[in-house]
Amino acid sequence: MADSNDITQAVKEKYGEAASRVASGGAASCGTSPSSKCCGGDPITANLYESGETSGIPEQALLASLGCGNPAALAQLRPGEIVLDLGSGGGIDVLLSAKRVSPGGKAYGLDMTDQMLALARENQKKAGVQNVEFLKGQIENIPLPENAVDVVISNCVINLSADKDRVLAEAYRVLRPGGRFAVSDVVVRGEVPPEIRRNIELWVGCVAGALKDSEYMSKLTAAGFEDVTIEATRVYKVEDARQFLNAQGVDADAIAPQVEGKFVSAFIRAKKPSVS
Repeated sequence: MADSNDITQAVKEKYGEAASRVASGGAASCGTSPSSKCCGGDPITANLYESGETSGIPEQALLASLGCGNPAALAQLRPGEIVLDLGSGGGIDVLLSAKRVSPGGKAYGLDMTDQMLALARENQKKAGVQNVEFLKGQIENIPLPENAVDVVISNCVINLSADKDRVLAEAYRVLRPGGRFAVSDVVVRGEVPPEIRRNIELWVGCVAGALKDSEYMSKLTAAGFEDVTIEATRVYKVEDARQFLNAQGVDADAIAPQVEGKFVSAFIRAKKPSVS
């Protein structure tokens, strides 16, 4: 198993490269070619946002989006709330969240990559959004005090962490009593042979470590959360990954029965118990 420091460094490097690519006028990419995206390419990252909701959002924020969902919309944010985006990248979900929690609310974005933070702050400046603050740090060690935010969101980032238990514990810590955990992530439904899973995970994420849906629920419960639910928002088919799998020497038709419909983007909800 890869060392957690190695995984963190690999993610940091690849997302830094993606940010630099966008800043220089290209599209975000984590692979060796522009078509190789961190969360897998067009079938995963396409059509996540409605055109109306991205009005006023800089194009570079959209180009830097490497997510697998739209947590800012699904989280049902309300004016006056404080929201934290884990792994905020180019800032699109933070900027969208800031709109939804206005007036009176604030959106934090947390990222460990200097290039992404610079890009996000530039996008904030272009968008003219004031109620936003981007923080540098790792999602396993959130630089905020206990009970600091009402909602924690994330977009296809927690699956990249080598210590998901720590991430969930930290999310629980910074949430206020009654606060909401509302993230989009890649999860696995059912059993998939390890050698096949590795190939599919390479497709759905540069350094992916997608949890089984039941495991995700168990980890959230162990962290203290309640009312845990997982809702599939997009099911990935072998056909979506055919070109990638063929390049890896994998017969897509042969593995289809074992993986079809088992890798999904999901919206994961949970709640920190209220103090009685």
